[in-house]
Amino acid sequence: MKLRLRAVMLTCAIGAGALAAVPAGAHESGDWLLKGGVTNIQPKSNNGTVNSGAIKLDVGSSVRPSFTVTYMATRNIGVELLGAFPFQHDIDGRVVGGANLGRIGSTKHLPPTLSLQWHFLPDAQIQPYVGVGLNYTTFFSTKTHGALAGSSLRLSDSWGLAAQIGVDVKLSERWFLNADIRYVDISSDVRLNGAYIGKARIDPWAATVGVGYRF
Repeated sequence: MKLRLRAVMLTCAIGAGALAAVPAGAHESGDWLLKGGVTNIQPKSNNGTVNSGAIKLDVGSSVRPSFTVTYMATRNIGVELLGAFPFQHDIDGRVVGGANLGRIGSTKHLPPTLSLQWHFLPDAQIQPYVGVGLNYTTFFSTKTHGALAGSSLRLSDSWGLAAQIGVDVKLSERWFLNADIRYVDISSDVRLNGAYIGKARIDPWAATVGVGYRF
């Protein structure tokens, strides 16, 4: 995860160095910032257990196009909504102290997140910010595979907190590069054939790189 964060921030640093002589406009109160890019969702390593703790879950990563819309309430305060194409994750299982079950399921999810941001340097060409907010994740198209093939698997929707750090690198009066990384609290009840069997704790890091336009 540390390497991924360094890569995201290095992308913007390189862009900033190459475009240092380009005049840049500040984010102003009332501006709208539209950003498009690519987001990598990387769940944490321990994703919970099911079947009375007998089976450990491992949820895979996913990369999809994403977008955000930010309204600058003041020159420093922004309100951001994150959206994306549906992420898809494979779910592997392992018997505690025993065999690897391989892929036992897959699911898709959408994670809209509303965040309140603080932009530290609205006049600077390199503009760092931090944010906190609320995430809602809805799971759908959940399927079973391997040892669970033929069963009905369901993951409940999730509400949780989110935190982010990011940076905008101004390219011109309107255009800018963007990179951010956020942590999202996502936990879901797991049901097999309608019966509750445990909780999936996904809690991913989400790293994004993209380009933005200021209206």
